[in-house]
Amino acid sequence: MAKPLLKIQRYFRRKPVRFFSLILLYLTAGSLVFLHSGFVGDSGPGARGGRDSVVALEMGSRTSSSDSRGLGIMRRVFKETRRSGRRYGPPWMKKTGQETERRGGDYTSNWNRALKGRNAKDMDDGRAKYIGCYIDDTQKRALRGVSFFDYKKMTVFRCQDNCAERGYMYAGLEFGAECYCGHKIQAPNCSESECNMECKGEKSNLCGGANRLSIYRLELSQESARRYGSAIFKGCFHRPDNVTLALPFSAVIQNMSVDKCVDMCTEREKSLAVLAGDRCHCGFPTPLFSLHELEDEALCLHHCHGEEFESCGNDKYFVVYQTQVQDNRCMDRHFLPTHAKQLVALASFPGAGNTWARHLIELATGFYTGSYYFDGSLYNKGFKGERDHWRSGRTICIKTHESGRKEIESLDSSILMIRNPYKALMAEFNRKYGGHIGFASQAHWRGKEWPEFVKNYAPWWASHTLDWLNYGKNVHVVHFEDLKRDLFSQLKGMVQFLGLKVSEDRLLCVEGQKDGNFKRSGLRKLEYDPYTPEMRASINELIRTVDTALKKRKMSGVPDEYMPR
Repeated sequence: MAKPLLKIQRYFRRKPVRFFSLILLYLTAGSLVFLHSGFVGDSGPGARGGRDSVVALEMGSRTSSSDSRGLGIMRRVFKETRRSGRRYGPPWMKKTGQETERRGGDYTSNWNRALKGRNAKDMDDGRAKYIGCYIDDTQKRALRGVSFFDYKKMTVFRCQDNCAERGYMYAGLEFGAECYCGHKIQAPNCSESECNMECKGEKSNLCGGANRLSIYRLELSQESARRYGSAIFKGCFHRPDNVTLALPFSAVIQNMSVDKCVDMCTEREKSLAVLAGDRCHCGFPTPLFSLHELEDEALCLHHCHGEEFESCGNDKYFVVYQTQVQDNRCMDRHFLPTHAKQLVALASFPGAGNTWARHLIELATGFYTGSYYFDGSLYNKGFKGERDHWRSGRTICIKTHESGRKEIESLDSSILMIRNPYKALMAEFNRKYGGHIGFASQAHWRGKEWPEFVKNYAPWWASHTLDWLNYGKNVHVVHFEDLKRDLFSQLKGMVQFLGLKVSEDRLLCVEGQKDGNFKRSGLRKLEYDPYTPEMRASINELIRTVDTALKKRKMSGVPDEYMPR
């Protein structure tokens, strides 16, 4: 074998040009084969999906190494993109011949003209329908509801989800990173080519353009049924003792309707629109009119003069709506003016509502909260204390999921958040595989990941609570379910535990914007119970253990809804 190789070596030493020519021919042939396979792969209907799957894998690998929590939703969106060329297009191209009459400044029904030339293969995923590209003006917005920006990770789904969760009928994206919500489109449409900016969080979709909105009509859930247009129905309330002080602005409106009162209070930049017969009052929630004592809605059944199917209340019982106007009394936040002498933990098992509790505490106190960790996605959302070292003393409390004795004893006191383990485990599983407000895929739920997750995390749910009860120096227990049910009094107790003076005006302001941008939508719930009987037997035993430990310390046990008694 050695002799033939030696002969070949001597041959190419004498003829180097032939050697390099042979190498060049080999490389050329390989390149042609590679190019041919590339063209064949692109010619099929699944070619686009193949490229998207590569992008999804690349994004997934970067996400897991850098910030899996913030970018998990992007991986899910890219995977779903493979199903069609454009995931959010309209499915009703066959109905473009129908147009309704345009009234006033409402351009909602003008979507037909904007859809000309769009790909008929564009499909709807059952959550939203693409309407078209619309002109937006910074002085007079096309969609005048809430808005939020994310200049790194904005996606179409995320904008739709946030607007749908707040009950708005339309979601619009602009500049690739801005999301606007509204119930009525108040601007004309324009050419589709003007909505040409890619979304910051998903290059496969377009998110408007410069002063141009890509608008989607949302399929609202039943949770949004208590809305009227862009206003949230708050209920029927007894007339306050001093109406002038409680609701400082009012006017008599001819042919009164809910729409007219809400529009007037919105123009006056008041968050409450209060109907009392033919009089409309505007104001903010205050201790004089806190909206805490609901009356039977039958007491407010007095038809409006302008709309016979609407209720406008009367002189004694008022119908109250919350307008789009943001209550700014609780929006200012700062670091502590002097370094805290004691470190207070905001401790919880993952998925127990820690981020939501931080949002509430920051609005209620006006001070930033800190974290034992660093999460860039939370920092970008306004949690400025996220970047501080947890021992800096500049934040009002410190988020932590730690449960070791050494870590617990390093903190002087703690607010311990406890949540139903069945809900907490599912929330953390969704966060782990879908990001802070995203969802795990069906493959994760039905695969081996979910059983393995429950096996490892369920015991931690119990041991986390037991460790804090055993080693914590001064523990204030808050149940997630109680905080949702009675936010005002529970949050008031948390503020007092932090050693701060309670501002009832701030707490009432918090009630009006309690959700923030970190509430996972209920629009994508599992259609089956992921817990097996074996899982339930194990988790129920853990619940009993925690319940007993709480009662031994003279605390109320776990809420009744944790498990059947």
